[in-house]
Amino acid sequence: MLEMKNITKTFGTFKALDDLNMTVPKGAVYGLVGPNGAGKSTAIRVLTGIYRPDSGEIAMEGQPIYENPEQKARIGLVPDEIFYFPSATLEEMRKFYAGIYPNFDNDLFERLYEVFKLPRKSPIRRFSKGMQKQAAFHLTLCTRADVLVLDEPVDGLDPVMRRQVWNLILADVAQRQTTVLISSHNLRELEDICDYVGIMDHGKMLLERSLADMQGAIHKLQLVGEAPRELDVLHESQSGRLRTLIVRGSAEEIEKRMWETQCPYFDVLPLSLEEIFIYELGGVDYEVKSIIL
Repeated sequence: MLEMKNITKTFGTFKALDDLNMTVPKGAVYGLVGPNGAGKSTAIRVLTGIYRPDSGEIAMEGQPIYENPEQKARIGLVPDEIFYFPSATLEEMRKFYAGIYPNFDNDLFERLYEVFKLPRKSPIRRFSKGMQKQAAFHLTLCTRADVLVLDEPVDGLDPVMRRQVWNLILADVAQRQTTVLISSHNLRELEDICDYVGIMDHGKMLLERSLADMQGAIHKLQLVGEAPRELDVLHESQSGRLRTLIVRGSAEEIEKRMWETQCPYFDVLPLSLEEIFIYELGGVDYEVKSIIL
């Protein structure tokens, strides 16, 4: 289990993380989402021991991570900006990774050439952006780390390779109970693979729970007529006679209230992770606005 307790991190006068709390259960796939500037990448760098927090505690299974080589060797990181030595080939980076990660799997490294089909002897700096991201996965998956931390992991990959990468990650989770933390703006993909989701904004954790609980706690209500005042309505819109309400609560609770009002028509629908993200961050303030240019 990964834990961040009351983490604060500032850069000059800017507070990137503000009393942040986050818990990633062991063996889970955890999606960390938030708007640009929410502090997701800073949280990842603090969690992986790259940055020292100003205050708070960070631990993996109760052991600190910062300046702890044994714990860091259990974490595989694919950052948003890929690191490699300027003239290094993939084979040379393999030797570097193998010197850091005691469980580096050279047999798996050879098998992954069948998946990524990357040049063995060309400098990585000559690779395209997508190829460099593939090289990062090629190396990181072979670390056999207990925890994979991925920052915008499939950005720059084509649709076929994106699916291939997700399949490899989920296979690793299924076989070895690997813990995976993913920061991404692609909420549609996260919805397919995540067990837990944390929503960040302005350096704070707004909401953190299992995806099933999150989707069960907020719904879209479409109706013709009046809605009960007891409903916790986050947002409302109307098209002709049809009203659409975003309502906090379980489907059963909402349906019970609606049946009591004898509304002529209503329907309770689940929300996607993207819709939950929008309304949890403030509803209409985060909607796309129509502006005539």
